[in-house]
Amino acid sequence: MPGTANPPSSRFGAGFAARIGRGTLVLLGDAGRMAILSARVLRQVLIAPLRRRPIRWRATLAQVARAGTESLPLVALIMLLVGMILGLQSANQLDRFGVVDLVAGLVSVSVARELAPLLTAIIVAGRVGSSIAAELGTMQVDQEIDALTVMGIDPVHFLVAPRIVGLVIALPCLTVFGDAVGILGGFLVGIGVLQLGATSYLMNSLTALHLDDVWGGIAKAVAFAAIIGVVGCERGLATRGGAEQVGRSTTAAVVRSIVLVIAADLFVTGLLYAGGGA
Repeated sequence: MPGTANPPSSRFGAGFAARIGRGTLVLLGDAGRMAILSARVLRQVLIAPLRRRPIRWRATLAQVARAGTESLPLVALIMLLVGMILGLQSANQLDRFGVVDLVAGLVSVSVARELAPLLTAIIVAGRVGSSIAAELGTMQVDQEIDALTVMGIDPVHFLVAPRIVGLVIALPCLTVFGDAVGILGGFLVGIGVLQLGATSYLMNSLTALHLDDVWGGIAKAVAFAAIIGVVGCERGLATRGGAEQVGRSTTAAVVRSIVLVIAADLFVTGLLYAGGGA
């Protein structure tokens, strides 16, 4: 009837739909900005050197040192503990079937295919991705990036490309290091707790682990590094306002990086499974 107010349930449904719509538009806008930024970075990496604008290798190597060397202790600790936990948990199940010697192969394959690239990416997202977002966000708020543009310096070439290329170099190296430390953790459990022979444990690990497993983990690491770099840089460059917005951009960069890394992990694993490599 005319003049009758909408029921509360109708207002709630309309408000919920509006929030979903606004959230979808925000996500689409962020995805578009990340796609544009990715295209610009690829242009700087692949095309700009042909036009005598080489990559800033000194700045890139500094990013490799920050993302790689400084993350080594944390990656070593996490992967050693994860390898030991995986060895104990798998031994508890395999012992029921009398095949506890399969622990070596299970640990090595699980670490190389899945755990090392994924956990290393999460560590780097928390340490380096947040740092990138905070640095670029602070520069954006202080109008330093606008100053670079006024001076004719491309911020993507000067600031973004070295950070993303550095991550793409550092994360696969960290992943291979994490593979070795994770397998070492399982080895320590195998010979110290499960009383398996050291030689037989190593032979079982090498028999179960194939080169495709290692390369699959490295391929994941490259994809994860690109995601972390692009998300961190995009959030930093999109920062507006003051110090509070820098903190929000940093938090958003870490959360989005982790979510996208896990989604990409599922996608790459699906491709490897479809190709018979998983």
